[in-house]
Amino acid sequence: MVIVMKKSCNRQEIDAVIAVLERCGMGANLSTGAQTTVIGVLGDKTKLEGLNLELMDGVEKCVPIMHSYKLASHEMCPEGRTVTVGGEVIGGKKLCMMAGPCAVESEEQVLEAAQGVRAAGAGFLRGGAYKPRTSPYAFQGMEDEGYRLLRRAADATGLKVISEVVSHDQIDLAGKYCDMLQVGARNMQNFRLLREIGKSGIPVLLKRGIASTVEEWLDAAEYIMSEGNYNVVLCERGIRTFETATRNTLDVSAVPVVRERSSLPVLIDPSHAAGKARYVEPLALAGIAAGADGLIIEVHPNPKVAMSDAAQQLTIPDYGRLVQRAGAVAQALGRTL
Repeated sequence: MVIVMKKSCNRQEIDAVIAVLERCGMGANLSTGAQTTVIGVLGDKTKLEGLNLELMDGVEKCVPIMHSYKLASHEMCPEGRTVTVGGEVIGGKKLCMMAGPCAVESEEQVLEAAQGVRAAGAGFLRGGAYKPRTSPYAFQGMEDEGYRLLRRAADATGLKVISEVVSHDQIDLAGKYCDMLQVGARNMQNFRLLREIGKSGIPVLLKRGIASTVEEWLDAAEYIMSEGNYNVVLCERGIRTFETATRNTLDVSAVPVVRERSSLPVLIDPSHAAGKARYVEPLALAGIAAGADGLIIEVHPNPKVAMSDAAQQLTIPDYGRLVQRAGAVAQALGRTL
């Protein structure tokens, strides 16, 4: 349940409501926006039986939340949340652009990629240090050294770093080098990992599982938020369907659905959805048109020699052209890059 306060309410009235909730053994999450102040009620609402909170001073109405995800719900924060990573704001008017190679392969490769995507307008350098692969014989990444190379390249170019963690015991190390952590599709329901990231407070990009519903995806976000970390950004990266023409099927409809049901920002990953570089741009533009808050795209200085996902990685010039066209779509929607 959320308690919507009147526009004329004061801090004393808000504190009085929170005090009542705490006396009943309930948690209270305060969300103060430009237009609305909302108090989210956390816990077993049967403890509030016999209390009519709508009669309290400053309260406009009480609204039940029917979803299992409470903190991630739209009702809990009707104006929507933003996530700030350094100077980069995700979820605002400006779209967030993340780009870089699928996997970190060498210092020269990641630095060249960083320079290229920075010149094109990206704010984040993405790159895989640990690569969970379907085959145990495929390239698994440079691991800890990959984190260090990403940080070095990002510092040299003024970018923020985002990279995947695949286990809860990597969080502390990754946090030393990464500004934002990524939870990949295979780990969306790794609940131990989600809880530990929640405790860390580090901003996180949560990718949708390969066969997960929107409901399950938002429940996964709730695991992180329930530990006190509200710096969660969602990422639609395509889901598995019967179609084989693309690597996955980009669920563009998930963007407006998430924006309706949740307060969290959502990005699009057209690279893993497409599986082929020539499809990345149209899917990226479709995602922006649908209301996504940004893009995360795989870019390699020379995709032909990439050690993983070579077919879906853009060249640096191709990424530059995509960014220009994405800017035109964003402008038509009243947003900027």
